[in-house]
Amino acid sequence: MSEIAELIIEGKNYQFPIIEGSEKEKAIDIAKLRDQTGYITIDAGYKNTGATKSAITFLDGEEGVLNYRGYSIEELAEKSSFLEVAYLLIYGELPTQEQFSAFEHEITTHTLVNEDMRKIFEGFPVNAHPMGVLSSLVSAMSAFYPETLDLDSPETTELHIIRLLSKLPTIATWSYKKSQGHPVNYPKNSLDYCSNFLSMMFSLPVAEYKVDPVVSAALNKLLILHADHEQNCSTSTVRLVGSSQANIYSSISSGISALWGPLHGGANQEVIEMLEAIKNDGGDVQKYVDMAKDKSSGFRLFGFGHRVYKNFDPRAKIIKKAADDVLNKLGINDPVLEIAQKLEKAALEDPYFVSRKLYPNVDFYSGIIYRALGIPTNMFTVMFAIGRLPGWIAQWKEMRANKEPIGRPRQVYVGAPRRDYVAISER
Repeated sequence: MSEIAELIIEGKNYQFPIIEGSEKEKAIDIAKLRDQTGYITIDAGYKNTGATKSAITFLDGEEGVLNYRGYSIEELAEKSSFLEVAYLLIYGELPTQEQFSAFEHEITTHTLVNEDMRKIFEGFPVNAHPMGVLSSLVSAMSAFYPETLDLDSPETTELHIIRLLSKLPTIATWSYKKSQGHPVNYPKNSLDYCSNFLSMMFSLPVAEYKVDPVVSAALNKLLILHADHEQNCSTSTVRLVGSSQANIYSSISSGISALWGPLHGGANQEVIEMLEAIKNDGGDVQKYVDMAKDKSSGFRLFGFGHRVYKNFDPRAKIIKKAADDVLNKLGINDPVLEIAQKLEKAALEDPYFVSRKLYPNVDFYSGIIYRALGIPTNMFTVMFAIGRLPGWIAQWKEMRANKEPIGRPRQVYVGAPRRDYVAISER
């Protein structure tokens, strides 16, 4: 007999089935709760609510485990490439050499963006936030590819997936180049995915730009580590918007907007801003470590601990090595990055942080790498979006394949009770 959960309301007993996932996760199926009892559940922020069954990503916050389609993040970061991981997430299995070559070729040949989109881009002010530009232009892609409204064509859907993966890095670099007063760079089909992005970001017409393999490898790891993370805010937004049968560009655009929030994708930007504030205050790291331990100070350290991981962030262990490699290779003399290294050392050795498992997380190290590469802080969340794109696509695709119903959360109304309308002359 399968397990059941029992609920007693007003003396009546109700039974609900228990579902067990492939990694022994358990959930109470309350799909019929309201029909049977007239009650709903309240779960602010959906912290205990499973909105879907998914075969994409497994996350165990207590044990510090992150797997994509059953493969550990440690193995993928060490042995795989970002495009191979993207294929795995979107299509469910690692590709054969033939499948990967075809996939890579399709992405490489679709990197060019319609020149008319440049006209839209030129309408944004020079100081426009890159995330606002990115979200707007991705949404605009549905107008450039009107066949996107045909959601029942597998061939058309595949083409949209390729377009998103290939064109997002191109669009992302536009804002940076404009902010520098430089002409935008066209993609180079001879380069791999990460090297092509770095070339579009940093090459200039007046000099040849050579991609540093250490830098490209670090970027590859960063994108893999950010590729998916279960049902977070932006991912659940993509699925919720997509559940209305909105096209893939609109759905991904909504995910970009959700990621923009400082409580989600903006965390690595907050890390650098915190480090700059410490530098501007004299660079006394111990002072801020002591403030972080003093609850009455109101100060908190960004980039330490995680809402989901209660032990350690498995991504942080991987990216710490990449951060060290980049800093050593580039030989950067940056007081802000020196403060970051001192803060990291203090947090890893201070009993207060160690006992509470407040270890540096992926946002801490990714911010360090992006700054070392010369990427401005307002582009950090754009980098996150490029990495997260395969996960969003995979989640949208899975939601469609499962024929999931339109998302429609309930509420408990706490406003004014029923009352009669009073004419304006009598109020």
